[in-house]
Amino acid sequence: MIRTFKEFSTDAFFKIGNTSNLKSFFKPQQVELYTFIWSHSQPIELIIDSIPLALEPNSILALTPIQYLQYIEGENAIVYQFNREFYCIKDHDQEVSCVGMLFFGNTNIPIIHLDTNEQQKFKTLHEVFIDELETEDNIQAEMLRMLMARFIIKSTRLLKAKEGVIETPKSSKVDLLRSYNFLVEQHFKTEHSVSFYADQLFKSPKTLSNNFAKLNRSPLQIIHQRIVLETKRLLTYTDKTAKEIAYEVGFDDASHLSRLFKKYTSQSPSEFKKSIKSSH
Repeated sequence: MIRTFKEFSTDAFFKIGNTSNLKSFFKPQQVELYTFIWSHSQPIELIIDSIPLALEPNSILALTPIQYLQYIEGENAIVYQFNREFYCIKDHDQEVSCVGMLFFGNTNIPIIHLDTNEQQKFKTLHEVFIDELETEDNIQAEMLRMLMARFIIKSTRLLKAKEGVIETPKSSKVDLLRSYNFLVEQHFKTEHSVSFYADQLFKSPKTLSNNFAKLNRSPLQIIHQRIVLETKRLLTYTDKTAKEIAYEVGFDDASHLSRLFKKYTSQSPSEFKKSIKSSH
């Protein structure tokens, strides 16, 4: 059974599914969401970024939205998926953020192996997830984000303790895309031009654009969408004015941020703020 959560004010999306989710990846395609695949009683055969991988029973695999996944075979999996607006809109410690060890902060494929004790802990956490998805109230979003933070913290601790990573080719395009996303996460508040990131990666802006050609977003769109996401976060969780928010994300003129925000959301920051208040 697939269970989903959507928050219309922020476009947050979270889903818990099963092997049927994986079967939609019979042909290799981009994951597009932050994804955890948890195998249970049998191995799950996958191809990640052209690399064959057998996910052993009682293991959890973490994937970023830009990676390519192909499902080969295997049953009895649990799949957690969410977008940036669901989890990354909140402040988190760098190790468990959307650029933490499990995601863009790691150039390898992270796999977490669960012993008998950990299996029970993750099973209990999963049951709480399911219970919370069935409880619709005005704090449901916050509870689900707290549970995902706990899931990521536990997974990160296990990964650090056991160093469960699979090497990937250093020359892969995915590695460049990860590095770009990681840099954007670090500098988006002060650096809004693709040329800055291209210089940091020792690439030309054109090379970056060519590498992003298979994605639905250009390098510049990634910068803009990260600024918009941060603006949403500040509008949702703080009482800062539009002018204060504009300054925080690197704009001297609030009207420039307002135009960018409206381009991606069809709302001005003030309209977005009003929609949040009316939804609570």
